Amino acid sequence: MLINQITIGCTDYAESVAFYKAIGLVQIVDAPPRYARFESPSGDGATLSLHSVDKNIAQNTVVYFDHTSEEALASQIDKLIASGLVLRQKITDESWGWKEARIMDPAGNELCFMFAGDQRRFPRWRVDGRSP
Repeated sequence: MLINQITIGCTDYAESVAFYKAIGLVQIVDAPPRYARFESPSGDGATLSLHSVDKNIAQNTVVYFDHTSEEALASQIDKLIASGLVLRQKITDESWGWKEARIMDPAGNELCFMFAGDQRRFPRWRVDGRSP
């Protein structure tokens, strides 16, 4: 079984579509004013969908975008800042072994840009004890 997609609410379709394009996602479905779907530039992994809502109530949702290296994360964050996006949290070394930076999308959904390396799938506290 694979995770296919994650769908989050958006309150302004055009603004949200522009935002997700600006952070580097590739739009693969455009069904205004209700639905858009994106994938990573590499085209692998799960997709992210936007669904228009009158009010976004899922304010505890966090969408994570993993990066292949610390340098790739730093480059992404530099591009976001250069495009005028405001960080909620600059790149921080977290106690669980990840480097994370955070922003909010136009509908108030939190996005975490991160690098975890092997810690993403094989944290020290993994219940089955497997390691890379």
